[in-house]
Amino acid sequence: MNNFWNERYRRKEYIYGTNPNHFLVEQLKDIPAGRVLIPCDGEGRNSVFAAKIGWKTEAFDLSVEGMKKAHQLASHNNVTISYRLADVLTAEYPPDRFNVIALMYAHFSPETRISLHNKVVTWLKPGGVVVVEAFNPLQINNTSGGPKDASMLYSEEMLNNDFSNLQTQISRTETIVLDEGEYHQGKADVVRYVGIKTNNVA
Repeated sequence: MNNFWNERYRRKEYIYGTNPNHFLVEQLKDIPAGRVLIPCDGEGRNSVFAAKIGWKTEAFDLSVEGMKKAHQLASHNNVTISYRLADVLTAEYPPDRFNVIALMYAHFSPETRISLHNKVVTWLKPGGVVVVEAFNPLQINNTSGGPKDASMLYSEEMLNNDFSNLQTQISRTETIVLDEGEYHQGKADVVRYVGIKTNNVA
């Protein structure tokens, strides 16, 4: 999988574009800037956006080519991001570190998904926010991107269960039109989730 993403990101153009995810933009504009983590951020479009609007931005991805392009994008926009090379099973951060953790199209097998989401809750500060946008099972019929393995597509029920210790603010499925570079184009069926970590969640 590492080779797959390195080959994809090695191309000169930004294959998912350089503009941030629209749902993430909507959520961050209503939250005072603090420290944000963006796992699996690929070429860095979301982490660079967060840095531009004042967030202390951390990100990771398993692709060295993605990391290179993320740093290039940050330099082009005159911002600094902390971006490390790691996969979701080995990535570690201190507990209660982040005000926001954003998972934008971070698709994995059920076991890996649950492991990552458990880590996310631990890494989040009390009062912190999880923001998720992902493809839902109906996406299997579309050509706008995403896994073709149905077990890697996420439903509202999955996310509500994974983040059951959080206070759900948004949990909904939507049909949208994606315009995010070459690989996210056209009609898409997505799930969107926002949850807040309350003070009594360990």
